[in-house]
Amino acid sequence: MPTVTSVSPREGAFLIAAVGLVLLWSGWAPHDRLTWFMEIAWVLAAIPLLLATRTRFPLTRVLYWLIAIHCVILIYGGKYTYALTPLGDLWREWFGLVRNNYDRLGHLAQGFIPAILARELLLRRTPLLRGGWLFYLVCAACLSFSAFFEFIEWWAALIMGGSADAYLATQGDIWDTQWDMFCALCGAILAQLMLARVHDRQLGLR
Repeated sequence: MPTVTSVSPREGAFLIAAVGLVLLWSGWAPHDRLTWFMEIAWVLAAIPLLLATRTRFPLTRVLYWLIAIHCVILIYGGKYTYALTPLGDLWREWFGLVRNNYDRLGHLAQGFIPAILARELLLRRTPLLRGGWLFYLVCAACLSFSAFFEFIEWWAALIMGGSADAYLATQGDIWDTQWDMFCALCGAILAQLMLARVHDRQLGLR
């Protein structure tokens, strides 16, 4: 595998600082403390892992940026809960929607960002080459992760009962689970169509 184009130390420090500041802001009087913690737990797990692997397995520049964006999306949703985000309310007013659709953005990102992560790991750690099988396996990985996340929401609802309503963010939509997984699948497809060439260049494949 050729040399990977990653972020510079200064750029990496900027991304960590930016995510850290947003995280501190979100922790100041969030709408629901339990929901906030459940949403940002992924961020708290990801940052130490990325720092620990930064030297021996640096990721591509585009992937680090995407992960930072994903962290901000999660943190913002945790601050207000996904059903009550001001940004989602603004979209509802602009487009005449019947619900706050910020969670749709969250699940689109849940496919879009992990798609590039899965693509990078498959290309760097397995004999798999670019092509149809790579595209399919990345989509399958993202869809399976989305389904597993729905399991987590289900388990949270079983354990915590009504306390998990803000975390579930179904907003009365009986098809919310299906919409969430569909958005993740769309995100995985879009990420590969939009970013494959850039990603390949940063992987040294072009």
